[in-house]
This record gives sequence, C-alpha cells and structure tokens, in this order.
Amino acid sequence: MHIWDAEIRVRYGETDKMGIVYYANYLHWFEIGRTEFFRSLGMTYRDLEERDIMLPVIEAHCKYFSSAFYDDLIIIRTRLEFVTGTRIKFLYEVIRKEDGKLLAQGYTEHPFTDSTRKPINLKKVMPEVYQMLVECIQ
Repeated sequence: MHIWDAEIRVRYGETDKMGIVYYANYLHWFEIGRTEFFRSLGMTYRDLEERDIMLPVIEAHCKYFSSAFYDDLIIIRTRLEFVTGTRIKFLYEVIRKEDGKLLAQGYTEHPFTDSTRKPINLKKVMPEVYQMLVECIQ
C-alpha cells in the first residue's frame, strides 16, 4: 500500500480571528495531499491534464476531531481507497506533527474524464497509469 505524507505549515490567512484554521481549508489541504500523492509516483496533475485526463471532485467529506492553529506543522496523509477504470477515491488524515494528534479525516471521489467532462476509462486510455494506481492499493 502506498501512503504519502505531505507537510505544510498553517498560514495566518488560513485561520479565523481566533487563530483556528477555517474548516473549508481542510478541503484545500486534501487537494495538496492528492497532488503530492501523484508527485510521489513520479507524475503530476499537469501530466494527466496534458494527456486530457481530468479528475473533477464528485464527492467530498471531512470529519473534524480537533483544531489546527496558526503556525502548526501539519501532515496530510493520503492514500487510495479504490481505483477502477472510471473512478478513484482518496482517503486523507490531517495530523498535527508536533503531537501526532489526528485533527481531521476525510475523502474525495473523482471520475476520470476528458477536458469536455466526458467520462473515460483510464484502464483503456492509460493502462500503465491505471496499473500503477492499482499497485498503490495492494
């Protein structure tokens, strides 16, 4: 199983007046996790888009357990739950590095489409990438 940890530091603009991270920023962090997950496999989102493969979000979920604060060092732990020829689902954990506390966990699900938003089958269009993603789950 392939799991990737991306680290970020909470920026002032991500917090509210109390210095607590605004809840919607966790979804931005999920995007960072996905992007860095692909980079850890030796490819980028840009590589996919240049080959006319898009991953729009069709479902997102986040459950919050504890707050993140300005200047915390955060780990965004990302892995795949499943990949099929037509869909992929990422799982995320947001962890404060200093104390290892789980702050939030969630997921996003994405279909594979082309730039016109027409569904595609990754297994047929890019079998080598499909196989690499399948191997991330095993």
